[in-house]
Parts: sequence; structure tokens; C-alpha cells
Amino acid sequence: MKRYFLSLLFTAVTIISFAQFSKAIIDQKEVKRIETTLSADSMEGRKAFTQGSEKAANFISNEFKEIGLESLKGTKSYKQTFSILSPKAISISASFNGKYIDPKRLIALTCMPDLTITPTSGFRKVYIKQAAELSKQYSDFIKLKENLIVFIDSSMTKTFSRLSARKQFLFKSDKSIVFVLGNFTGDDFVIKSENEITEKRAANVVGVLPGKSRKNELVIFSAHYDHLGIDKATNNDSVYNGANDDASGVAAVISLARYYKAAKNNERTLIFAAFTAEELGGYGSQYFSQQVDPLEVKAMFNIEMIGTESKWGSNSAYITGFEKSDMGEILQKNLQGSNFAFYPDPYPEQDLFYRSDNATLARLGVPAHTISTSKMDNELNYHKLSDEVQTLDLKNMSEIIKSIAISAVSIVTGKDTPTRVKPDLLAR
Repeated sequence: MKRYFLSLLFTAVTIISFAQFSKAIIDQKEVKRIETTLSADSMEGRKAFTQGSEKAANFISNEFKEIGLESLKGTKSYKQTFSILSPKAISISASFNGKYIDPKRLIALTCMPDLTITPTSGFRKVYIKQAAELSKQYSDFIKLKENLIVFIDSSMTKTFSRLSARKQFLFKSDKSIVFVLGNFTGDDFVIKSENEITEKRAANVVGVLPGKSRKNELVIFSAHYDHLGIDKATNNDSVYNGANDDASGVAAVISLARYYKAAKNNERTLIFAAFTAEELGGYGSQYFSQQVDPLEVKAMFNIEMIGTESKWGSNSAYITGFEKSDMGEILQKNLQGSNFAFYPDPYPEQDLFYRSDNATLARLGVPAHTISTSKMDNELNYHKLSDEVQTLDLKNMSEIIKSIAISAVSIVTGKDTPTRVKPDLLAR
């Protein structure tokens, strides 16, 4: 019993010590500087594959260099560069038992300039009857892990039209998938697609702070730096600055990197990642997740839109997927006695746990959660030209970053290890 109370006392003193240290290192002026730079008009909305995105990546890289982070093992740069392919259909046709299909009822996702599918091509058939079912499986479909012909029930014509209008980006693959609107039966079929394939280069920005006694155990702090770019001018404004979405998260990641570099308390290796192409479908985080062993990742703090007050007011934030591991409970425990509180996600109907950059690793069992304050039922500037730095509460945002630093102490030092996300929760 005496040992138990001594342990509690040690933990309390440690947390108080780190709380005082965080106030000295995480400075509101620095948070404002980072936030203002990333959300400036000169960044041109940071849309993936643009000069504005490259400017933002260079800025984040320079911040990591000044802090003194290392690059990923085997790389000489903080930029984790990868390719995404963008197919543009030139023509597509199909016939089943001699019956030709209207090309408007066909979509091909492929990296092949010329694709021909016959009964001997080895394509598995899948039948989708409900929009919810399609939504649940679509993120897996576009990974092109298997050759598929997906028949979508004719009742989902509007959903199919939205898919057809969506610009697709794909990782390089020798697999293809064809969506067909309607249930066309028959063993005698031919599907042909001619495509123009464009390769685009993108880059995450990743810095590493090696651990001491547990170097092979990873804790990730992440956010996405891309946004929506430039649009037609409205009231003399054409730049989607993305100050809250998600320059606020990137400002947090950079601030936390500076904090932990100074604290020198990380027994585990810390990875600080700024992802690209989140707005296009999370491609940056998907690529990043393929480069790490999910079993080595002990926790992931993904930070998304923390620049405004939560529904509970200041000094509060929520954690998506709170019930899927005990990571939230650990963070709450470490904040006991402070004036800050973490809450479970109040918007479960929006499925936020699987809509941000934590999702890929979470599906692999990692306790990967997003921290946010965004009022998803009433966030006035979300995905609007008005998402600018003057709309943010920088004082509250700085307190949130400090609270993340304090709440993560026992995970970073290796005293706590969150439970894994259960396998029965991964099939999304």
C-alpha cells in the first residue's frame, strides 16, 4: 500500500513538473507565428500537388531542422515523398451476354492505360445493395488490393453519379476495379477501358526524436498540412487558408516536437508527422502507415482542428473513438487536478474516428485517436474561405497543446501503454 501511494505521489509530482515546463516551452507567440505562416495567402491554400503545398512542406521541414529532429531511418530529408496516380477515362464499354451497357453506368479505377476484362481474367464479383454498405467498403475498394467487378444496385443512381464525378487518386497497383450500376448477370462478358494515367508526386513531412530505453516503441503526433487551395473570388477573397483545418493541428505538432526535444523525457521514440492529401482521401497518412510496423506503434495522437472552443467551452477537447481503447482514460488521468478536460467524441453519428488520418493505423489495431475541438454540427468556417487566423482563439489553442503534452507524459515515458483497438472494431 505504501509503495502504491508513493507511486501516485511520484506520478503527481512528475505531471506537475511537466505542466510547469510546458508553460515555459509552448509559447502562444510561437503558436501564432506558425499558425499565421501556414495560413497566409502566400501558401495558396496548401492544396496537395501545388506550389503552395510545397511551400508549406518546406516551412515545416525547416521547423523540424531548427528543433533538431532526425529524419526517418534511411532518408536524408524530412520529406517522405511518394507517387499517386490519377486516371482519366478516355473510353469505357461493357457487354454481358451480348447486351451492351450504357457507359454512364460504368466506372473503372485502374492504373492500366488499357484494361480488358473477360471471364478468364480472374475478377471477383461483388454486389452492393445499400449506400451504407458501399460507404463502408469504398475506402478498401480504392486501395486496389484485388481485381473486382462491383455491381451497385440501381436504387443508388445518385450515389453512383457522385462517384463518377469524383476525381480519383490511386497508389500504383496491378489490380483494377470496375463499378457497374445495375445487376447484370451472365458468364459471357467483356469490359474494356482506355485511360490516360497521370503520375503526381506528394510528400509528408516527418521528423523523429529517438527514444532512450525503448527505441523500437513508437508514439506518433500527427496532423495534415494540406487544405483546399484557391477558388473563385468571393468578397475579394479566393484563398482557402485552412487556419483551423488543419494549420492548427500542424502548429500543435511543431510545438510538441519543440517541447519534447527540450524535455528529454521520451523513453519511446517520437514521430512527428505532417501529412499531405488528407482532403483528397487521406493518401498521405495511408502511405505513411505502410512504412511503419503497426505493432511497434504504441499510440497515435492525431490533431485536427483545435483552433476554436469545443462545445464545452475553453480548456476542453474531445477524443474520437474514445471507447475503442483506454488511451482517453490515460489522458484524462494525467490531467487530474488541472483545469483542462478531455471528453469522448460528442458526434458519434459522424463517424469521425474513421474520417481522419488516424484511421489507417486504427484499422490495424493501433490506439490511434484524433483530438479536436471542432463543433461538427456548427463550425461556422469549416471548409470555407473564412477559415482564417483571426477567427481562432490562439490562447485556448495554446492551452490545448500544453494539455496534450502533459496528458501524453506517461505514454511518452513508457509508464502507460494504451490497449489496442479490438479486431472486431476494425472492419469499417
